[in-house]
Amino acid sequence: MSDAVIRTENLTKTFKDFWGRDKLTAVKNLSIEVHRGEIFGFIGPNGSGKTTTMKLLLGLLFPTSGTAHVLDKSPTNVAVKQRIGYIPDRPYIYEKLTGSEFLSFVAGLYRVRDDVAAPRIVSLLAKFGLAHWGDNLVESYSHGMKQRLVLCAALVHEPVLVVIDEPMVGLDPAGAKLLKDVFRALCREDGRTVFLSTHTLDVAEEVCDRIAIINRGKLVAVGTLDELRALAGETNGRFEDVFFRLTEGQTDPS
Repeated sequence: MSDAVIRTENLTKTFKDFWGRDKLTAVKNLSIEVHRGEIFGFIGPNGSGKTTTMKLLLGLLFPTSGTAHVLDKSPTNVAVKQRIGYIPDRPYIYEKLTGSEFLSFVAGLYRVRDDVAAPRIVSLLAKFGLAHWGDNLVESYSHGMKQRLVLCAALVHEPVLVVIDEPMVGLDPAGAKLLKDVFRALCREDGRTVFLSTHTLDVAEEVCDRIAIINRGKLVAVGTLDELRALAGETNGRFEDVFFRLTEGQTDPS
């Protein structure tokens, strides 16, 4: 049995205009595999198709052609969705709830029993440095604290796969380091999988086991950092140099 948590074959998404004519093909024949227990980076320039790909993998969009399988099933399968934690780049939080109430609400959406959720919430708040803020309204949190609370919410149901769109926005250096440590622990100790889209090249370089680079909707390259360096002819180069070489020198890796 394959250890692929995510598998796409010729995945394509074309958006149409008001009259039903093809307007934009955001993802073109994308074929990738993400293996169990790895931190998989997914990067590319602006408008390269990263967010569209993530929405296809989450069953939030339907492909025009090709296939996507998550945990060996369609991403639209409800049982699959229950095993995924998702953090969008602009998450929504109910700010009139306390941190603990918000996490309890999210746990309930995933049908986690109260007696199981309660200790998890305490543990997650402590792990992300929010132990003393659990009874405070979320509206009193700083941006970085809200970001850490969203991470708690993505983990409260103990997902097998965590899909994250730009996790470092608003985090101070200590928070960013904590997040990197959490990613490593999720994969190395718990055997979970992290699919990470990030604008921050040094984050991808530091924490990802493998990295896929997408440009203009097409897969440019995928592999370990050393494999990507070899492909770009930058044997000892920084990942920034590798990225720009493989994406034809585009200037904004966001």
